[in-house]
Parts: sequence; structure tokens; C-alpha cells
Amino acid sequence: MSSTRMLSTGSLTVLSLAQSVLGGTLKQCTGTLELSCHNDTKVADTCCFNYPGGSLLQTQFWDTDPVVGPDDSWTIHGLWPDHCDGTYDATCDSKRAYKNISDILKSAGNDDLLSYMETFWLPNDSIGEEFWEHEWGKHGTCVSTLNPSCFTDYKATDEVPYYFNTTVSLFKSLPTYKWLADAGITPSSSKTYKLSDIQAALSKNHNGETVYVSCSGNAIEQVYYYFNVRGSVATGEFVPASPDNGDDGGCPSTGVKYLPKNGGGGGGSTTTTTSKPTSTTSGGSSPTPPPTGSFSGKGYLNAVVDGSKKGCIIGSGSWYTTGTCATFTAASSGSGFTLKSSKGYCSASGGSLTCSSGISSADADVFAADGTNLANSGGNDWYADSVPGGSTQGTVYSEKGSHKTTLQIQWQSV
Repeated sequence: MSSTRMLSTGSLTVLSLAQSVLGGTLKQCTGTLELSCHNDTKVADTCCFNYPGGSLLQTQFWDTDPVVGPDDSWTIHGLWPDHCDGTYDATCDSKRAYKNISDILKSAGNDDLLSYMETFWLPNDSIGEEFWEHEWGKHGTCVSTLNPSCFTDYKATDEVPYYFNTTVSLFKSLPTYKWLADAGITPSSSKTYKLSDIQAALSKNHNGETVYVSCSGNAIEQVYYYFNVRGSVATGEFVPASPDNGDDGGCPSTGVKYLPKNGGGGGGSTTTTTSKPTSTTSGGSSPTPPPTGSFSGKGYLNAVVDGSKKGCIIGSGSWYTTGTCATFTAASSGSGFTLKSSKGYCSASGGSLTCSSGISSADADVFAADGTNLANSGGNDWYADSVPGGSTQGTVYSEKGSHKTTLQIQWQSV
């Protein structure tokens, strides 16, 4: 396993992950190393400089229904490289999207690491192995400093233990539950908090940099810690950074809920409670927290990407991340239901989700639900060219085609 140490560079705090050899031998990074996302000119050696994914996000879950992990700890979502501007690559090398993460870790002598993951790195809708495979295939294969060319005598899977060990090491250094509790912010079924107080409690421990907080409805569900890295993800220094995606996380400024995992009204206990597998989302995607209600009456259509709410569907059927959510009416029809906004009835028959006055009740699609997700003929995945930012409205497609972003559309009763 690895050890961690905090270093001070002037007023800047960095986290150094000193890792032992976990299988393969990485090339040594020497000399003066550039800090990712801060270079003025192109850096040729991407084994010692993370590019293009120079912003590294250690992401954490707070799952209460079903409960995942100990009552007094957040759990791991993953370690994600993005382009320093909120955009990112995904599934960069399908040939290295391994399907036996547990066996890889065991064969490299990382039994303790695997045991820790079995408690602190679990999804809420499948089993650990499927989730780890997804996180590695989608995000781990995009870490340039773990590419096969960065090893002196590479053998297949050599890079995998480094990715999981780094992610766990970072998680251990970011005790979200403790930092919130130290500020008097503890899980409660009745008490609510100001978003600014939550962010201040976390920022205080992240070198003053903003920590991204995500909510489902009014309840806190995820946090993202951003870092830039000097050197390799496996052996370099992690420098705290602020979010680069411009997304507000969907939390209200006041009245934020921090629900208890144990169903009580106060702080958690030390009892470890892990979720039981229920259903697997299409394509082995990351877990998504269920919203309240079902497709009936009035509600919002929340857009969810990698388990995090990213805006919602507006009246025309487009995806918007910064505007006001449209209210939709779901009415029973045949074996499913119709959807209608202030713009008119909705349909996805043309390949994209559209709601307009030109769609009559007779032409409206009869939609189905996959649990709490809006379904289409291919399952519960919908697609877009990217996560829209600012005032941009994104088209939502029912078929993948060349569209790079996958999302789920979830109902929230109002």
C-alpha cells in the first residue's frame, strides 16, 4: 500500500503519494516537473505530465437509500481526469477495459487494498466488481501517466493497481464525514444546513479551494475534490484546486439536507452497512440516486450523469444545466404514460426528445419507466454530444450514434 504526507510549498499545500511497486515498474520522473493545467507550452512527456486529463477529481458518495458503506463515512465514487475545463475523455482504450479487477489486484499482492474497497468503494445498484470495472474502463484508461508506455517492462494490467491504490490513498486523506462533523454538520432526518457552511467546512481542509457539492433534490449526495498533479498520478504531488466545470451541483443555498444512513436523527455509528445488489443500470454505468416519486402527476425530469445531477430537461425537451426546471405532467396511457410540458406533448420518435404544440395527444409517445428512469427502446440510457454549459441547451437523443455523453432522465415529483 501507499503512504501519504502533506507538504507545504509557500502558501500551497500538496499531497504526496509515495507508492510502493505494485506490479509493473513505472519510469522515473526527474528534474523540474510541470503542474498539470498550468503549463504555458506543450509538455512532450505525458508519462510525467497528465495531459489532456490534467485535472484529477476524487469523487465521493453519500448514499442513504439504499445505504452504502459505514454510517460515519462517505464512500468512493472514483478518480476522474478531465481537461481542466470541465470536459473529459471517456473509455480511452477499450482493449484495456479489463473485466477482472479483483483478480488483478490479488495477483499483484493487493489483498488489503481490495478488502478496503469492498467496504468503502461500492455502488448502490450493482456489485463492487462491476463498478470497479466501469470506473477503470471509463476513467482509468484515460490517465496518460498510467499508459503502458510509461512502464519500463510493461505487462498487461500493470497499471491497474496504481489507479486503485492512488484513488483509495486520496480518499483516505479526504475524510469528508469528519470535516463536516468538526464544523457541526452531521446527518439528521430533520435538520438542514446552508450550502455555504458545507462548502466552507470542506474548503477549509482543501487549502481554501472550493469543493464541489452535488445534491439530489435538497439532499447532499456527492462531493468532488479537484487536484492538479505535478508528475505521475502514481508517484506525483497532488495540489488542491477548485472546480473547473461551472456547474452549481443542483443544491439549494439553504435548506440542504444531510440525511442519516442509519435512519435516525443524529450522527452515525461505526457500524458497517453495505448495500445489497439490486439492479444493474444499462451498460454497467455508475450508480444514480433514485429521486422521489414515480412517473405520475407533476414532476421534474432530472438529467443524471455518472451518478450526479446535471441540470434537467426544460419545456422544449432540451437539456439545460443552469436554468429553471420545467414542470412535466405524466398521465397514464395504455401500458405506460405520456409526458407533457407547457410547450406541449413530448415524443422521442424522431430520434431526439422533443416537446411542442405541434405534437398532438394522438402523436405523443407512450413512454415507459425502468425503475425511476425514463426508458426508451434501447434501455434507460439517453445521449448528448456533451454536457451543456452556460446558456447552451443540449439536444437529448434516444440512440447513441456518435454522441459521446450518456445520461439518465429521472423523475422527481413536485
